[in-house]
Amino acid sequence: MITIKLKDGKEKQFESAISLADAAKAISNSLGRDAIVAKVNGELTDLRDPIVDGSEVEFFTKEDKEGLFTLRHTASHVMAQAIQHLFPGTKFAIGPAIDDGFYYDLDSDHVFSQEDFAAIEKEMAKISKENIPLVKKVVSRGEALKFFQDKGQDYKVMLINDLPEDAQISLYEQGDFTDLCAGPHMRSTGKVKVFKIMTVAGAYWRGDSKNKMLQRIYATAFFKKEDLDHYLFIRSEAEKRDHRKLGKQLDLFSFHDEGPGFPFFHPKGMALRNMLMDYERELFKEFGYVEIMTPVILSKQLWIQSGHWDHYKENMYFTKIDDEDYAIKPMNCPGGILYFKTQQRSYRDLPMRVGEFGLVHRHELRGALHGLFRVRCFTQDDAHIFMTQDQMKEEVIKCMAMYKKMYGVFGLEYHVELSTRPENSMGSDELWEISTNALREAIEKTGVPYQINEGDGAFYGPKLDFHVQDSLGRTWQCGTIQMDMQLPERFDVNYIGEDGEKHRAVMLHRAGYGSLERFIGILIEHFAGAFPTWIAPVQVKVIPVTEKHMDYAKSVAKTLSESNIRVELEEANETLGYKIRKAQMEKVPYMLIVGDKEEKSHTVSIRSRKDGDKGSMMVPMFIAGLMQEIKSREY
Repeated sequence: MITIKLKDGKEKQFESAISLADAAKAISNSLGRDAIVAKVNGELTDLRDPIVDGSEVEFFTKEDKEGLFTLRHTASHVMAQAIQHLFPGTKFAIGPAIDDGFYYDLDSDHVFSQEDFAAIEKEMAKISKENIPLVKKVVSRGEALKFFQDKGQDYKVMLINDLPEDAQISLYEQGDFTDLCAGPHMRSTGKVKVFKIMTVAGAYWRGDSKNKMLQRIYATAFFKKEDLDHYLFIRSEAEKRDHRKLGKQLDLFSFHDEGPGFPFFHPKGMALRNMLMDYERELFKEFGYVEIMTPVILSKQLWIQSGHWDHYKENMYFTKIDDEDYAIKPMNCPGGILYFKTQQRSYRDLPMRVGEFGLVHRHELRGALHGLFRVRCFTQDDAHIFMTQDQMKEEVIKCMAMYKKMYGVFGLEYHVELSTRPENSMGSDELWEISTNALREAIEKTGVPYQINEGDGAFYGPKLDFHVQDSLGRTWQCGTIQMDMQLPERFDVNYIGEDGEKHRAVMLHRAGYGSLERFIGILIEHFAGAFPTWIAPVQVKVIPVTEKHMDYAKSVAKTLSESNIRVELEEANETLGYKIRKAQMEKVPYMLIVGDKEEKSHTVSIRSRKDGDKGSMMVPMFIAGLMQEIKSREY
């Protein structure tokens, strides 16, 4: 008798070993019809595989992300088979499913381009219509090697050579195409009906620039055509909102060959940065933080003591000063600790919340750089909270309340993941358990839903990651709350307790925006560059109808500036239509147009980005309304 445990806790027994597909059918006809893939003891598993006694089993359908992953994995094989038909001699490397689709890395004499996509899609549709079954075969390492050597598939041979001598290797066969693959897959090619080839790019074999450059064809697949249409719409919108393009258009920032990955912020970009920092400084005051600044360069010995030297060295930059080794800080925490230790602290001082807008540098591969989203230097809105063990849970709850306000002001919804101990961690099991439980209990007390992200914690402690959702439904990991009982041990961070004795402090790392640069990139795309008035780099543009109205326009701009409104005067000697279109391209919240009528009546003609023409108004009345809008932080 074989017993499996289902997601709802119920057990199901079978007289003998059967496949997961047959097990699903035995549970219910509808599940047998709809099930696509299963998780067995947490591992995604092909329905062709046999059930194993004592396993925990969960089934997934096309309504689940696991089902979509399986469809896309199968679609990658269908695309490879189509390419094999159209371009014989192509050598196939890897073809996994990814978050928004799938890709296949290819070695071919043919240089693929967008002109090939239609032919490949047509052949894929033909393969789909033939509804070819995918047959899973498990063979020895030797058999697999011989098969792919005979086929001239060098990359498959290299992958097999990496496997143990006694490995049992799975192959998936669909008609005249066979691939080395662990699965899982759909039952037949007929399930792959809705797909689209997106782009082609270069990719080094195994991600190593010393290896050959392959061609990577990206594509996507869905169960429903309307889902593909929605995806293509979102992608098109995302291209329009690309922060790199808008950053240039709005004159916010730039990158230069003299410093790849190091952003230059222009005056308008600095206005946006400063507004974000000013807002968080308000939150610092509300939630009881002090602000410090620590050096960018600190000695090698400090980074050895912190553990970064052993766990993070490959991401750091180094220099020598007076013949001694120093490192440019990749994180702010050791500096925060040195500040805390400038005095002997008492339990009465705790919790001590220490904030910093700290510039950090991290080495990123040049090919991974991507606008403000992936840079080599960035500003963390970092804070370190020093506390007792009894205060751990309450401080996490306060951080979550702060983040709720921080993201809410931009209209950003979010979800939370609890990331647990990674493989390369340091510290004892006991301290990790205390830290993880504190985070878990805190988030459960707030009632905020969360997911477990196994093994993705920092090397020094577990963390809560906050993933914000933008106006296109995309998610971005921004905020983090990291519980740390390891660095206090390494740095002997202590306080004097009520008993007059020294006690070990607990340290909480938190960053709300995460990276100020990355958060700005997210906001650019979230608002498509049309920032809410309160953070808009230019809030008002004063536009004279002709040159003869320039003096009045200057006086209006001066009055606005004296009220601390960020104003710009349009001085170009162009037509009114041109000047209005220019302001629209700059996505300025308000245009104030002044001509003969406005000058005589001491008014301005208001054009709102949001509401269009709003008629004429006295300048003081406009300022009063605008100041109220800014104060309320409408979005």
